[in-house]
Amino acid sequence: MVRKEWEEKGFVDEPVESGLDLKVEIRKLCRQKNAVIMAHYYTNGEIQELADFVGDSLALAQKAAKTTADIIVMCGVHFMGETAKILCPEKKVLIPDANASCSLAESCPTTEFSRFLKEHPGYTVISYVNTTAATKAMTDVVVTSGNARQIVESFPKDEKIIFGPDRNLGRYINTITGRNMLLWDGACHVHEQFSVEKIKALKAAHPQAKVLVHPECKEEVAGLADVVGSTAVLLKYAVNHEEKEFIVVTESGILHEMRKSCPDKTFIPAPPESDACACNECKDMKMVTLEKLYNTLKYEWPEVKVDAGIAEKAVRPIHRMLEISEKLGL
Repeated sequence: MVRKEWEEKGFVDEPVESGLDLKVEIRKLCRQKNAVIMAHYYTNGEIQELADFVGDSLALAQKAAKTTADIIVMCGVHFMGETAKILCPEKKVLIPDANASCSLAESCPTTEFSRFLKEHPGYTVISYVNTTAATKAMTDVVVTSGNARQIVESFPKDEKIIFGPDRNLGRYINTITGRNMLLWDGACHVHEQFSVEKIKALKAAHPQAKVLVHPECKEEVAGLADVVGSTAVLLKYAVNHEEKEFIVVTESGILHEMRKSCPDKTFIPAPPESDACACNECKDMKMVTLEKLYNTLKYEWPEVKVDAGIAEKAVRPIHRMLEISEKLGL
């Protein structure tokens, strides 16, 4: 009965023993089971601190492809677990909460995207990594925000390209490459919510601050940026440049690594349009907790499964991305 309730909830809901040092027990389970914990920059800081590896989507995919662990625990959202499973079909891939979805992936339903592709034959299909395995299976090459420009530019200038699902990233890539890719109309609800007027007010209050913007943001927000780039690019810029103050326009989880890497610098999270919600946080990324991480290692569940036929098709564009990225030194 308990297992059935867990399955209905999508995570192991067993109470953790009072007084248990979860961090110690999690590391012990990792050693016993040859498990590796991978975490995205948008997860809670305590999860990032405990992880064996923290990175953006590209780095997580690269690390998953090369790990010698028997178990991968992906602390992030569901498509990240799927990507790891597709790359490592022989390994057990766990996700602490199977309900942790992605608004961007959800904005590209497989049936509708398939219909869209049939309506536009003869196009090369480039899909953002923030998609389901089924959408990847219809794709020629996958990209992340960290390599999208370089991969698009690896194709001839006259190549007919469909780019999905993020319209903001696609528009940005069109702008900086001079391409005219056909864009799927999807978006990330977090990056859609940043306020132009509030960022302008922050710039006025902090005139020396550099504005760091993720390319999933709207065009008018990106227009305020000193730097536009993936989470890894924004972090690298903050570490390698002498400026002491930054306005950060992406999901606020990245602030943990920024402050850890640059304790002498100030990082100001950009506010959303609405004062009524913490819309600069991804609620799905924050579903991963120490309690769920402990239980998923203890019970080795929820396990990420991908249909074999879909995985066989989806692995090709992911491998193509990794091959191009390695060739370009990304």
